[in-house]
Amino acid sequence: MTGYTATVTVRLKHGVLDPEAETTQQALERLGFELEDLRSADRFEIDLEAESAEDARERADEMAERLLANPTIHDYDVEVDER
Repeated sequence: MTGYTATVTVRLKHGVLDPEAETTQQALERLGFELEDLRSADRFEIDLEAESAEDARERADEMAERLLANPTIHDYDVEVDER
């Protein structure tokens, strides 16, 4: 078994209201920053043992599907790195 870190980034799908990002964008614009758009995201770093990077990715993907993300309103990405 090899140690891996799976990083799962969960964000709202385009078209779903993101009040946290809207408030942050307004604050940044008041501070003089110009930006087109801003979206918030949650990032989960999961340390796990697996036979391969693909096995680690599959397990992290299952975690995202079952708990970390709501597929109705969220998109997510999974990245896996060997520790």
